[in-house]
Formats: sequence, C-alpha cells, structure tokens
Amino acid sequence: MNLVRAELERLAARRFVQLMLVLLVLAFAVTAMTTLVSSHRPSADEVVAAGQAAAEQRQDLENEYRRCVAAVQGDLPLEEAEEYPDDCSGFDPARRDRLPVAADHLSGVFMFADQARLLLYFLVAFLVLFGFLVGASYIGADIATGGVVNLLIWRPRRLAVLGAKLGTLLGALALLTVLATAAYLGTFWLIGQTAGLPGATGGDFWPSLGVVWLRGLVLVLLAATIGFAIATLGRRTAAALGAVTAYAVVWELGLRVVMEVINAPRSADWMLSTYLDAWLTGEARLADASLCLGVEGYCDGNYQLGWGVGLTVLLALAGVLTVAAFAAFRRRDLV
Repeated sequence: MNLVRAELERLAARRFVQLMLVLLVLAFAVTAMTTLVSSHRPSADEVVAAGQAAAEQRQDLENEYRRCVAAVQGDLPLEEAEEYPDDCSGFDPARRDRLPVAADHLSGVFMFADQARLLLYFLVAFLVLFGFLVGASYIGADIATGGVVNLLIWRPRRLAVLGAKLGTLLGALALLTVLATAAYLGTFWLIGQTAGLPGATGGDFWPSLGVVWLRGLVLVLLAATIGFAIATLGRRTAAALGAVTAYAVVWELGLRVVMEVINAPRSADWMLSTYLDAWLTGEARLADASLCLGVEGYCDGNYQLGWGVGLTVLLALAGVLTVAAFAAFRRRDLV
C-alpha cells in the first residue's frame, strides 16, 4: 500500500501529467463555449417545420423500400428494377441505425441526445491520447533518469515495483475518466436544457451511452498499458512515441496504399485502426470492391467486423507487450 501511495504521489507530481490535465480542461472549455455560443432555443414554428421535413424524409425512405420490394416481386418495369438488389434489407427503414428526426432540420440548435455520442467519442479520443502519453512518460522518464533504480533500492522487487506503477497508472486513469465524463456530459446536458434542446433521452439512450463509455474506458486503459509497455521495452518515452509514429506512417498509411495498388482483398483487416473502430462503435462496417470480383448481379462489397474481434486483437496486443515488458524489466541491467 505504501508503494502504491508513493507511486500515486509521484504520478500526480509529474509536470507532464499536470500539463496534460490543463490541456484536457482547456479542450473541454473551448468545446463547451463554442457549443453554447452557436446554439439557441428554437421557436415553436421552427420545431413544427423541422418535424414536417423529417416526416417527409421518413416517407421517402419508406417509398424507396416499397419500390425495391416491388422490383424483387417483378411489379416494376425491367429498366427500373435493375436499379435495385435482390435483397432489399439495405433499404428497409426499420434496419437503419436511426431515422430522420426533427433535430436534423434545426439549424443552430444543440440537441443533447443527438450529439452526446459524438461528444463522448471526442472525449474518449482525447483520453486515449492522454493515457498513452502519460503511460509512456510515467515509466520512460523514470527509467531514463534513474528514478526506478532509486525506487528499487527502497523496494528491491522489480516485478512488484513495475506492477505497482502500472496498477497505479490504470487506477488513476480510470478515476480520471469517470470524473471527466461526468463533468463533460453534465456540462453539455445543461447546455441542452438551457440553450438548446435535450432531445429524446428516454428508452435505451442512457444504457447505450453507458456501453459506449465502458468501451471507451477499456480503450483508454489499453492505450495507457501499451504506451507503458513500449516505453519499458525501449527504456525511453521517445521509444513509445517513435513506435506509434512509425506504425502510423509505415503501416497505416504506407501499407494501406500498397494494398490498394495491388487490390489486396480485405486490406482493412491488417490495420489496427479497423479493430479500434470495431471495439469502440460495436461494429466496423467495411467495403471492399475485390469481394465482388466474379459476382454476377448486385454486389455492394460490404462486410462487418464485430466488437468481439476488435477486443480480442486489442487485448492480445496489450497482453503480449505487457508480458514482454515485465520479462525485460525483470532481467535487464537498469543502470
């Protein structure tokens, strides 16, 4: 317990952590102020007009679905029927993630229910970056400056010291994520109540938002673990930053271009960003024209990767790096 308390004090005292917290607060404040200034409470006429426009848009979707069904049943002329696939599920309004609502046609009005998920994604993205950088610098700077060696003189158990550092880091990040989410979403909920519209927050709105938050929390902790592990293996904070930069440039950009040039099938499956998307959003929806080669008739080339695949890949990556980092830390010369 004394080791954890000491590590928590060291983590809170780091200037880099304090700087990142200030940037976090500034980013939140700028986002909230921008939203507050650009939003207004709509008049009754605006709400009525937006509701009518949304109803017309929903009717258009229903009409298109009925035309597709008619084409499949042979009730449309051949020239028009060729525009539709044999499977009309893609046109079914009931299968859409969301139907047009009045908020889609309200200009300059902040609708909390419609924007909450995007705001939460923004928060998660910032906290993922925060977690990775803090995780890498926390151990990288300690190893580079000899702080870990001094700590091992007091507590000569390498794995316990490294485990306490990682556990303290993850615990602090989990607490920060809870507090930041409450303050962040609470602020925008108040903006929706006073300078916009709260929107439809009943039904499964809060449970589904909670699921997104839990996925984001896991992603933040995994990013911090990966940054911590790479910096431990490289003995420098720069090792983690360099590894991520090299991966982004060489693999995510370079290899993606090469695969597109040679028309490699399902090239997105080789990208870590695909599995990040699958885990955070619940399902990565991808398109690959090569899947339609040799297929007669309609083919959209779409396929999906579920959140389970995304989580498996991310856990495997973090697990392998963490085991390697602990093994290297246990045996290497730290002086």
